[in-house]
Amino acid sequence: MSAYRDGDKTVVLVPATFSRAEEKRWVDRMLERLEAREERRRPDDDALHARAVDLAERYLAGLARPETVRWVDNQQTRWGSCTPENGSIRLSRRLSGMPSWVVDYVLIHELVHLIIPHHGPEFWDMVRRYPKAERARGYLEGVSAAPRLEAGAVEVEESEEDDVIED
Repeated sequence: MSAYRDGDKTVVLVPATFSRAEEKRWVDRMLERLEAREERRRPDDDALHARAVDLAERYLAGLARPETVRWVDNQQTRWGSCTPENGSIRLSRRLSGMPSWVVDYVLIHELVHLIIPHHGPEFWDMVRRYPKAERARGYLEGVSAAPRLEAGAVEVEESEEDDVIED
């Protein structure tokens, strides 16, 4: 038995030999476990802010100082956003449940925007201080491409570096 998220859907696999009652009981149990696992992976806003400060210290020499870092539900085409003027960073809740190194990459990307607002070469040099930057970019590109591939798209264009945070 297993449960996982597939985009906006939740897939729960149970043996075909289960009765309807057993199936319902196990589906409910697996959904509870899945939610608990995702909750452990998804820090609250205070923990997310602390995580961002730690990442800024480790990889950006403390140059970025976010005022606020929080999860938001209204970002459907971006993984994250930043307002350098007030030091606020917002991460799409769609990132919850993704590996922590992917969330850290998006945080690093937005933290660098507190220092450099554009996507020039110096911006990307700073983002690449995070050791898993390329791996995380590839992960997010795969997540972004999956719906297009499922819809029967024949060709997937390579994205520009400045489009990575969007899908």
